[in-house]
Amino acid sequence: MSLPVPKTYKLYVGGKFPRSESGRSFQPASNPGINVARGSRKDLREAVVAARAGLPAWSGSAAYLRGQILYRLAEMLESRREAMQLELVLGGSTKAAATKELDLAITLTIWYAGLCDKVQCLLGSQNAVQGPFFNFTTVEPTGVVGVLAPTGPALVGLLALALPVLAGGNVVVALASEHAPFAALALGEVCASSDVPAGAINLLSGHRSELAGQFAAHRDLDGLLVGGKPEAALTAAAADNCKRVRYCDLPAAAWTKVENLRSLAFVEPFVESKSLWHPVAP
Repeated sequence: MSLPVPKTYKLYVGGKFPRSESGRSFQPASNPGINVARGSRKDLREAVVAARAGLPAWSGSAAYLRGQILYRLAEMLESRREAMQLELVLGGSTKAAATKELDLAITLTIWYAGLCDKVQCLLGSQNAVQGPFFNFTTVEPTGVVGVLAPTGPALVGLLALALPVLAGGNVVVALASEHAPFAALALGEVCASSDVPAGAINLLSGHRSELAGQFAAHRDLDGLLVGGKPEAALTAAAADNCKRVRYCDLPAAAWTKVENLRSLAFVEPFVESKSLWHPVAP
């Protein structure tokens, strides 16, 4: 007779699965019988260091390759369907709702995979200028972007914010839903077993009230995408280090419709425009 092996929910940082340096854990409201690593300020700092180190590999990859990697992520979600559904059920979803959310997560990942090599065409341009010059506007990633996932849905809420940031060539440090972090942390296992470079996606869990302000104040995070209503304290903390902040405040029903989540609206704020001039030969 085999002994039961309870799952240990750890962080996902730099392609590895560390426990919180603080040794703390917490019990999510959706399932108070399970311990989850409670990330600290130091865990956030280490995740940002890992993301910064992983930025060249991700942003330096061809856009087509990034799209292929995200498509592989969708493949891995599909191949781990049963396990991911269990994680969603553990977070309080019914089996039917878990199936629907996972279908939406896969569809969303495939859409953003296809967007990766189209960002330049959609956001860049050839500009009309006077004189014997070509003038082009190209887009480049902002860098390391923090993501604060909404309370729910647990998996789709995280992916809907992280995927557009990744599609723009940025790397992500994300805080999972405090209420139900299981599926988001299991996404780290999906990333580790796919082609996602170490440091491109980093996943933390913990108390949002403790870590959200640290995300906003961290000086090596170049941007912040927040799932939820605008918060004056976060905006003020981010303004101190000139961090770009965007909020995604959708009603609960909107998170269940893929057409509300497929958009350039959260790609464009986290890319930079660069103009190139080239003389025209006489």
